Amino acid sequence: MSLFRLCCLLPLLASANVVSRSRWITFQDDIEAEAGGVHNVHIQYQGPLDGKLSLHYGSCDVVQAADCHHALGRTHVGSHPLAKRHQAHPSQRPTRFVWLPPHDAPSAGCLHAFSGPTLVGRSAPVTVKKRKERRWVAAADIMDAEGPWFDGVEYLKEKEPEDVFVASTKSKTIGILGGGMSGLMTSHLLDSVGFHDWTIIEASSRIGGRVHTSYLNGTTSDQYQYQEMGPMRFPVSIKYDENTTYQIKDHRMVFQLADVLNKQNGYDPKHNVSFIPWIQSAANDPASTSKRRPDGTIPGRAEVAANPAYQDNPNATYSNATAVLEAAAAWQAWTGMDADRIALFASNIFQAHKTSVEEGLFDFSEAGYLRYALHVSKNISDQVDSINDNYPSWLYENVYFGATEWRTIDQGLSRLPAAFGPQVLNRTIFQTTVQGMAWNETSEKMTVQYRNKNLFDVEPETMEFDYTVIAVPFSRVRLWRLPDYTSLLSRAISNLNYEQSCKVALHYKTRFWEHLPEPIIGGCGSTNIPLLGSVCYPSYQINSTGPGVILASYASGVSARSFGSLTEEQHVAYVQRAMIETHGLVAQEQFTGAYDRICWENNEFQAGAWCSPEVGQQELYLPAYFHTEKHSVFIGEHTSFTHAWIWSALESAVRGTAQLLLDMGLVDEAKEITSFWMARWINV
Repeated sequence: MSLFRLCCLLPLLASANVVSRSRWITFQDDIEAEAGGVHNVHIQYQGPLDGKLSLHYGSCDVVQAADCHHALGRTHVGSHPLAKRHQAHPSQRPTRFVWLPPHDAPSAGCLHAFSGPTLVGRSAPVTVKKRKERRWVAAADIMDAEGPWFDGVEYLKEKEPEDVFVASTKSKTIGILGGGMSGLMTSHLLDSVGFHDWTIIEASSRIGGRVHTSYLNGTTSDQYQYQEMGPMRFPVSIKYDENTTYQIKDHRMVFQLADVLNKQNGYDPKHNVSFIPWIQSAANDPASTSKRRPDGTIPGRAEVAANPAYQDNPNATYSNATAVLEAAAAWQAWTGMDADRIALFASNIFQAHKTSVEEGLFDFSEAGYLRYALHVSKNISDQVDSINDNYPSWLYENVYFGATEWRTIDQGLSRLPAAFGPQVLNRTIFQTTVQGMAWNETSEKMTVQYRNKNLFDVEPETMEFDYTVIAVPFSRVRLWRLPDYTSLLSRAISNLNYEQSCKVALHYKTRFWEHLPEPIIGGCGSTNIPLLGSVCYPSYQINSTGPGVILASYASGVSARSFGSLTEEQHVAYVQRAMIETHGLVAQEQFTGAYDRICWENNEFQAGAWCSPEVGQQELYLPAYFHTEKHSVFIGEHTSFTHAWIWSALESAVRGTAQLLLDMGLVDEAKEITSFWMARWINV
């Protein structure tokens, strides 16, 4: 062959070689992406491929990586020594990658795969759309800039490029520490996207955490002799005036979850979750007044409003009633809870949170604002709001408790965690109290430490996981030996404040309160009996026969700490005497002696009733929860924007699971979860 003919043939052979090799990898069909977004790219290997693999985006006719617009990322696959990090993938060849198209990505082009310098695959033409109008608002746009819930693009940009590029397999082992509502929700979300190798480790002998319905006197839920010792109800809407009703949207996640679980359980009556109206307030609920009826019992709310003889004179307790009223009005003007603000809280709690941060409401408690912003005297400030109040003016509770429509779960809120039972009980290890975690930097696995056999053993028992989701309150986690987390996260774990509450439920032979001269039909009232707190009557089975249960005392804060110092017998006796004072001797005659009493701060599994951040803690610590450190994700109501509600725990689980999936590069699954549960707010 002449040299001339050989020279002419070499380019043809090279071209043919490129064409043949360009089919070694094939891409998924109909790829559509968004500039500035985040996406998964799926490939298939049509033959063995070993060595360096890189993916690029550019014009569909390029044959060199350098001619492409940008690189998605690069790794090693197959038999190459550096491919060992992909051992979980068949033949060490991953098939899913992460693509973050830059904002200037061309609107038309192709994805290209290169093995070293050689083109080994090309996709069909790809459409890259510009982000002009979003179907919903990105979380980072409506939440705190330093703690976005949860901008997947920004999250992945913070990671190392190679860590971002290759998606994990679903064979990772995941330890879910804590079987409360956030842990249960996480297990459900993982199952829903094909992650099944997870284990719940629960310290107690039940699931549900602080969701705890007490069925008294050895009864079952369908005998309707229960009270809620944890959460009790869900706000639905606020009727602001005759023409305006605001729907409280965030708590809809609870109703959505019930629908999903009911369907998953085949509407089995044993596990079905159904809702009934909750009566938040009733006319004859006891009122907080020092005055008494002629028979010595406590008058009801309507009686006090209608009869001046039953009304206390609050001004008599003020050193300067005018100054107190002026100071209270000044704080209310600052917080600005008008119709527009109430509508914002009801419709989008995340935007309300961001607005409150921007307006400085997290900088002061009510007493703190009066003392340090307005320079009101300590005495007047303390009369408006106790100066020991150091809780920020984050007024979501005011909106929730302003609700005029409520729901609760028929036969008790414990039916909600119980509905997870068929899905989780065979993958839950009970009565196992975690006492520490140790991170192995080489294997990138977390060892969970516990002592079940002998608490005095020096060496703990252990379990090892690829990832851990910590759904245990910080009030307990701070007792653990932990890895070296960042300073901010470590301080959050050590210092985040928790509230105390005590509840006492008393069992009676009949529902006598519904048959008094002024019958009490559901609702929660209060009295002036020291520290007693709220008294709540069942909203279910109104006017039914048979025994009944009153939540005879619901106290929180310093009151609960005083009750917590009493023995159980002392506490219950105190509350039962209060019921006799409230209702008369009928409460003495009808008491069966059955009761339940829980002081959550003294509970060995909780060490607190709910998270209650002090001034500065919420906005400071939130960003720490949105970063996955040492394959650890922290969830629970304490990591949410609101606290003390079931929805707060569920929201944290959605955030945490999306965070976990993005950390693994499983963008499709993260999008699936957020679009189903949080699409109004979240964009990944």
